[in-house]
Amino acid sequence: MKIAILGAESTGKSELGHQLTQHFQAQGNTVAHIHEVLREWCDQHQRTPQQHEQLAIATEQQQRVNTAPACDHLIADTTPLMVAVYSDFIFQDSSLYDMAIAHQRSYDHTLLMGLDMPWVADGLQRDGAHVREPVDALIRQALAQANIPYQVVYGTGKARLHNALRCLGVKVSTPNDDILESGPNQLKNWQCDRCSDPNCEHRLFTRLL
Repeated sequence: MKIAILGAESTGKSELGHQLTQHFQAQGNTVAHIHEVLREWCDQHQRTPQQHEQLAIATEQQQRVNTAPACDHLIADTTPLMVAVYSDFIFQDSSLYDMAIAHQRSYDHTLLMGLDMPWVADGLQRDGAHVREPVDALIRQALAQANIPYQVVYGTGKARLHNALRCLGVKVSTPNDDILESGPNQLKNWQCDRCSDPNCEHRLFTRLL
């Protein structure tokens, strides 16, 4: 199973990747966890990349997935699509979408992180809470235009992991109050003007509850 984890900054992508890896390994499965190239790049260069450096980062992210050893589950945090989205958002450069979308089609599941987690500063990779909604909108737009199905994951901590596993079709036995942590009331308070397709998300999490 190939799993792509997408989402704006500070939405729990890396944490969910680690949680899924640990969960599947505990079940006796082999897992390849592909980490985010951009994070490594920023740590190495002590700055964020410029426009002409985006393609190399996206290509390396793709190569790490393509050359990963055979395994039961591959978890990608993230994919070239996130590089393409940020190139579009920051530099108004849409040239990376074609290669990113072609690569995105290779995944069995695409998980998009919801915006319900609090924003946390994290050095060079954090532009601010105000960029999360427009970036989230660009991700949704790219996936929708390419007709690539995706599911949005909400909740924090154990609840987020359990919701992600359900999105992947993995049966998890947990008390109902673990789901979304605060249960249906959290959905009632969700601000639908932040979603491109809120009804779809409400139906998804109504089924989970």
